[in-house]
Amino acid sequence: MAARILAVDDSPTILEMIKAILVAGGYEVITAADGQEALNTARAEKPDLILLDVMLPKLDGYRVCRLLKFDQNYKHIPIIMLTAKTEEQSMATGLRTGADQYLTKPIEPEVLLSSVAQELGKVAG
Repeated sequence: MAARILAVDDSPTILEMIKAILVAGGYEVITAADGQEALNTARAEKPDLILLDVMLPKLDGYRVCRLLKFDQNYKHIPIIMLTAKTEEQSMATGLRTGADQYLTKPIEPEVLLSSVAQELGKVAG
């Protein structure tokens, strides 16, 4: 059974691109376009992994990550932050809020698929 990934980005173009890469990689993809929708979808769907943008309307990615990682029901879900914020401080904040990985845009499809497989492998293993 294909792993289910929740991809979160407020840019429909980027979301479609990420979805296309993941579907081509054999994953099932659900999407959300803002932080609140991401939180609600994660809680309802319990995906195997979350790809999370940082700069989002309603709730930013850091807050979504923190809320999920500090909840016993969801803390096991790997979260990969995928963002245009390349500053070290942003990366440190992402990792401090509980992100398992912090990747920056633009991202090569191979790098994205490799990171996803790595995190899913930790869960399975």
